[in-house]
Amino acid sequence: MTLNTFSYSLPKRLDDAVNLSLAEWQQHGLIARVWARDATVWTGDDENKWLAWLDVVDEQLAQAQKYRDLHGDIQSAGFTDVLLMGMGGSSLCPEVLAFTFGKTNFHILDSTVPTQIKTVENKLVLTKTLFIVASKSGSTLEPNCFKQYFFERVAEKVGRENAGKQFIAITDPGSKMEQVAKDGGFRHIFYGKPDIGGRFSALSAFGMAAAAAMGMDVEKFLKNASEMVDACRNDNATINPGALLGNILGVCHANGRDKLTIFTSPDIHDLGAWLEQLVAESTGKKGVAIIPVDREPAQPAVSYGNDRIFVFLSVKGDDRFDETQADLEAAGHPCVKVELDSIDNLGQEFFRWEFATAVAGAVMKINPFNQPDVEAAKIEARKITDEYEKTGKLPDETPFHKDPGFELYTRDEDAATWKGEVENETVANYIRNFVHSDVGPGDYFAILAYVEMNDAHVKILEAFRKKVLESRSVATCLGFGPRFLHSTGQAYKGGGNNGVFLQITSDDEIDIAVPQQKFTFGVVKAAQARGDFQVLLDRERRALRVHITGDVEAGLEKLAGMI
Repeated sequence: MTLNTFSYSLPKRLDDAVNLSLAEWQQHGLIARVWARDATVWTGDDENKWLAWLDVVDEQLAQAQKYRDLHGDIQSAGFTDVLLMGMGGSSLCPEVLAFTFGKTNFHILDSTVPTQIKTVENKLVLTKTLFIVASKSGSTLEPNCFKQYFFERVAEKVGRENAGKQFIAITDPGSKMEQVAKDGGFRHIFYGKPDIGGRFSALSAFGMAAAAAMGMDVEKFLKNASEMVDACRNDNATINPGALLGNILGVCHANGRDKLTIFTSPDIHDLGAWLEQLVAESTGKKGVAIIPVDREPAQPAVSYGNDRIFVFLSVKGDDRFDETQADLEAAGHPCVKVELDSIDNLGQEFFRWEFATAVAGAVMKINPFNQPDVEAAKIEARKITDEYEKTGKLPDETPFHKDPGFELYTRDEDAATWKGEVENETVANYIRNFVHSDVGPGDYFAILAYVEMNDAHVKILEAFRKKVLESRSVATCLGFGPRFLHSTGQAYKGGGNNGVFLQITSDDEIDIAVPQQKFTFGVVKAAQARGDFQVLLDRERRALRVHITGDVEAGLEKLAGMI
């Protein structure tokens, strides 16, 4: 297997700046210091405690037999489907692997939206399904709720004493989930490493146990990935593929190119979702961020502002982006191209981008391994669920405007301003005013949808996004809650104040009780959405919440038609 190829084109000013940065890395021996776990490469905080991902490929290769044993066990037990339940770094790599390698009987649940949970459940024969609960800390709300729900559902079918035989835990040693797994008689427990953060865990047990469960040759996958690991040990920053990419990203950010626009070949289409979390959560803090822009439709080169860097991720033989890339380069936009020799080389990109993101964080003078703003939304959500447990209802809230089928929410002062800006107070006029008055050059527009992530909803919201892109010529993002809270949410709250956010919530068509809790999944979803929105307002972000009170799909259609 060969190393994936890498090329780039930068306008002269950026090229000179990148070369200067590379020379500094060379002069100060920074690559060797990364491998030596020297925290002063970054901020001198606790970065040295989060670098075990550097060596995890070799460690996992030494344990390849346990993954072969896992696959053999799953086959002999006769499981027909696998459901992995997790959030963020615990679910995104398995999602990419299942999508890329066509593992249609491997399912992911990373949503508390009740209809999403039912949609997933309806695909399964509960007595023939293996359930994987993936949670590093073991205390993350969503996977704990998922486990409680499906454990009870399986117990109803096979008996409580047998239910644990259909469950596997992937968690860090000593976590709450480890004890739950032992008490529940889980079939297996696979252990992560406490010194690897979730978004850097793709090549650890969190990715590889899932890979084995879906029938992949883990040893082959890791051996291919190890070629990139070896290449990223090179002390020459101009040759080291991770260091070179990281310097390009960091320097482009310093020069106002803070939107990383990602184009992917269909065969590796889902890789962008994994990159979103890695880049956004690592670089979005202390008022700065590289904002990943995934799955946005391509525009003519003249339609883009000077705030973008473009990356083209393709598989050998796919030239669909060549013309787009040539046009962007001719217009003076920075472009990076990565070409995989085959999809079997996907693991190389996991490591390349992990290394590059760490390097970009050093160039940006931040700690890329913490996530200080993720907890803020969790705290606000916890306040709401606590209130529900005490009173049996969600806290009251008052919209600033209502139309049939819709309610609008924002901070009082913004509502007062907007009321003075629209001639006729309708939801459509408020939406149009929000998009056209609040979104300007250098901004990005993010749709945060707390609704089921299905084909119909994605299609509608992608059309909405495209209208904003074409009318305002700004970068656009689309995230489904609560999964984006464990991904891009950190950058939205901790990065620069150049994001404009449209949150979409809805009434639940159905609801599902969470076993052993007073609240339901619908309450959890509502609490997460409200908590997320409150933190955006607390950070003085430009944000509007639209709540759909009727049929969700019909409401989304109407909403998209308002632009």
